[in-house]
Amino acid sequence: MTSIDKLTELNRLAEQGGGEERVKKQHASGKLTARERIDILLDRDTFSEIDKFVTSAHSEIATEKFYGDGVITGSGRVNGRPVFIFVQDFTVYGGSLASAHAKKIVKVMDLAVSNGCPLIGLNDSGGARIQEGVESLAGYADIFLRNVLCSGVVPQLSLILGPCAGGAVYSPAITDLIFMVDQKSHMFITGPEVIKAVTKEDVTKEDLGGALAHNTLSGVSHFISENDKSAIELCRKILCFLPQNNLEKAPYRKTVDLKERREESLNSIIPASPNHPYDIRDIIRLIADEQLFTEVQSLHAQNIIIGFVHLNGYPTGIVANQPNCLAGCLDIDASVKAARFVRLCDAFNVPLLTLVDVPGFLPGVAQEHGGIIRHGAKLLYAFAEATVPKVTLITRKAYGGAYDVMSSKHLRGDFNFAYPGAEVAVMGPEGAVNIIYRKELEAAKRDGNLEVIRERLVADYREQFSNPWKAARLGYLDRIIEPAVTRQVVIDAFSLLQSKMQTNPRKKHGNIPL
Repeated sequence: MTSIDKLTELNRLAEQGGGEERVKKQHASGKLTARERIDILLDRDTFSEIDKFVTSAHSEIATEKFYGDGVITGSGRVNGRPVFIFVQDFTVYGGSLASAHAKKIVKVMDLAVSNGCPLIGLNDSGGARIQEGVESLAGYADIFLRNVLCSGVVPQLSLILGPCAGGAVYSPAITDLIFMVDQKSHMFITGPEVIKAVTKEDVTKEDLGGALAHNTLSGVSHFISENDKSAIELCRKILCFLPQNNLEKAPYRKTVDLKERREESLNSIIPASPNHPYDIRDIIRLIADEQLFTEVQSLHAQNIIIGFVHLNGYPTGIVANQPNCLAGCLDIDASVKAARFVRLCDAFNVPLLTLVDVPGFLPGVAQEHGGIIRHGAKLLYAFAEATVPKVTLITRKAYGGAYDVMSSKHLRGDFNFAYPGAEVAVMGPEGAVNIIYRKELEAAKRDGNLEVIRERLVADYREQFSNPWKAARLGYLDRIIEPAVTRQVVIDAFSLLQSKMQTNPRKKHGNIPL
């Protein structure tokens, strides 16, 4: 056998994974193999594999010898842009992590940072390889450290395409965005069996740590897809909104949508009644290029909306109160969800457009005892810390401390706009009247004309205080705009901010109220 023949044979052995039977089992479970996933993720014929022939560091305790040690690593291109990847192969040792496996992942992580390229991890693993003991645990810690050091330097995206349990979950948790597959992905620290033994609770893997649980309840995951293919394709799409690294701007995309496009429907989109709900997504889509909006964490904390659009070809992050859910109030989950997204955009130079319709923070004992003060402060902190271009538009309500928190002028908002019908005040007219005119209302109640007096006082308060004009006179709002021209006004604002240079005081790091 020549050396070329040997190379061909070794390549064949490495590329067969765990063998035909295990590949069939992988397919039977509704999952693709590691190499099939790579073919979808990367542009055609761009994958360059490294460490293909690595084997277990403890071959004497391995029952079978497999090349690659359960993970495929290398580089390639997504939409023409270079990326580094690691893809766990469940057909080899159940994708379990051992020392050689971990070293392969560590190598591509280091390469991603040194070359300023995104890092994409496809997770499908049974966890630590028990036979290697503490070396497996050390391998996880080596990866965690690099996740932290990579954070905010290069985008890190994690696809959970099978099991991810125990200590393994902390690597994806540190990364920027997590993608899961319905009924196939599972993430949990302790599995159902352990929970049953310790707490006596009965729970299925799906209810405990399935894609739906983490996309609705915990907020751990950002996206849920039907299958491997759609999750991987969504990952490719999301990369279009992010730059290669923290020193570059997000990639421009050509658009045929006119910057000057008017949307007359925006002039009537806000209900006449200040208490009537509407879907803020309708406004987002009407001002976005081609009316396309890619929402993030769409099933979690639905009282706030986050996601990406293109504006005149430039990627832009959206943070918007959602009047359709909890009247758009900020609560614990919404504050944390939005704060993390704001920091993601700021880390990778994605401008932020904030749409405000917020009556305040959600009241209640559960919220206060759950730490709404601390969690709400995270959002305040994130907006105040952000140095990317920030444009804010108040569509209807901006009351109390929530007005301040939602990227107000006082938190270094670059351009702050409002619609003519916006209400900017310490609180809503009804609540304010109850406090300011308590004595008058008590007298009116005795006289039997309470409702007439209350209605007049509310109207007077709304006319005098609950409008955008005082904020505009004080310079807290830069412009009051006609809704129909929102797209043009916002795009012009971001265009002026393209050369923005702003830095924070030099320090090791801030102490965000985690």
